[in-house]
Amino acid sequence: MLWITLVLFFVGGSLAQVPFLGVCPAVETVPEFDAARYMGKWYEAEKYFALFQFGGKCVTANYALSENGSVKIRNSQISSITGVASSLDGIGRLIGRSDDAKLTITFPSLPVGIDAPYWILDTDYDNWAVVWSCTNFGVFSVRYSWILTRERNPSVAVLEEAYRAIDRNKISRAYFLRTDQKNCPAMY
Repeated sequence: MLWITLVLFFVGGSLAQVPFLGVCPAVETVPEFDAARYMGKWYEAEKYFALFQFGGKCVTANYALSENGSVKIRNSQISSITGVASSLDGIGRLIGRSDDAKLTITFPSLPVGIDAPYWILDTDYDNWAVVWSCTNFGVFSVRYSWILTRERNPSVAVLEEAYRAIDRNKISRAYFLRTDQKNCPAMY
């Protein structure tokens, strides 16, 4: 049983890299979530470390509603090591009600099919959003969080709003890393 837990931990850890002892904490998501207002381009301002984003800069996420109600996702970044641009397309599906801010995300091009939780903890839709992902693996949980903004270089006031949402949910800010958004091409 221990080896199964360890395998799951490391496979899951390839998507989310901050392991914790204990289960995922209870968090609150946006009440009466408006998916249509959330769509569009977001810039990654800060994040928990993730191996799949190692060395990434100019990170963006684009969301678009599909006719079938799912969300088309395109995550893009430029390697600060090689300068090579890359993107990853995914599909988001709402879990439960259409006004619930909980989605599950799948990236069909990845060799391992994993459904990752994507919960919008809070957003004002126009300036900032805080996203949370946590998966339990027995006695461990693997956590990931993003602060997304509509502007590449958000003001301190915008980030402070996001921090308040993080603090309300008792999420540690100690693991957040600032995303490099300097000298990015216009298309990113």
